[in-house]
Amino acid sequence: MPWQPSINKIPGGLLWLATQRTTNTSEISAMSRKLIQTVAETISKQVEHFSKTEIECLIREYKVLLGEPTVPGRAVNGLDRGKFRSMLHNMFGMTDDMIMDGVFRTFDKDNDSFVSMNEWIEGLSVFLRGTLDEKIKYCFHVYDLNGDNYISREEMFHMLKNSLVRQPTEEDPDEGIRDLVEITLKKMDHDHDGRLSFADFEKAVREENLLLEAFGTCLPDSMSIETFEQHVFQVDIL
Repeated sequence: MPWQPSINKIPGGLLWLATQRTTNTSEISAMSRKLIQTVAETISKQVEHFSKTEIECLIREYKVLLGEPTVPGRAVNGLDRGKFRSMLHNMFGMTDDMIMDGVFRTFDKDNDSFVSMNEWIEGLSVFLRGTLDEKIKYCFHVYDLNGDNYISREEMFHMLKNSLVRQPTEEDPDEGIRDLVEITLKKMDHDHDGRLSFADFEKAVREENLLLEAFGTCLPDSMSIETFEQHVFQVDIL
């Protein structure tokens, strides 16, 4: 039997999701149970790591997060950047704007500025349960800020500057970050061209798994995953 938290021990993210579910229950009824099952059946053949039942739960959660259209009568295309970032912050504790934008861009595979239901489920399969291979590709894409298939010195500098806590006694913190970038390149830039290709990044991470999130936290910790999955996958399904 799954662990059932007492109300005073429920994490903040779970309370946020519970509030969302309470205030948006009408959205769930927008898709019939049969339609959800049919869609889940189709998606389950395309996405790894989730069962058909779990995908049904994720479809329901997606509808809850989607909420009401901002313009009455206009169809909602998907989760926009704001809603997606709110979910990352409230449920998974992410606070770095640059990294959250990178996660959004990685989920939004067709680059239409919305995360569709399929993109949501496909993205979560890696975000929550991905293999090391999948996570290496995911993290590289998050860190490749301009989408040119390389992580440049400038991108490393901006990401590290955002993610590191500055000490008030530091006279020139940027200088320390530049030094860290050079140390990182020395460790990870195997072809010595002053930037990281996917091959560089993959080789470095395979040699040292801790380098997977070298430029900022872009994957959830185990507690956040447990909280999210416990909430979403405990939906009653008859």
